[in-house]
Amino acid sequence: MAGNKRIVGPKPGGKGWQNVNPKGSTTSHRTQENAIKQAGKDLRSSGGGERIVQGRDGQIRAKDTIAPAKDPRKTRG
Repeated sequence: MAGNKRIVGPKPGGKGWQNVNPKGSTTSHRTQENAIKQAGKDLRSSGGGERIVQGRDGQIRAKDTIAPAKDPRKTRG
């Protein structure tokens, strides 16, 4: 999970939002809400990580830690 993150921010040019994986892929969305939801789904399916949400001005609005979709271990610790 270390280093797994998604950054949700405005698309260059100001039309829409993007969900950026710093390791390569980017998805485009019409609304910030859709971009945030997709970032959460991506992180859960890839083992969890950090979701960073930026406002239109590029400033960080929120940071969330997303847990993995399934924990392969049944015990805590």
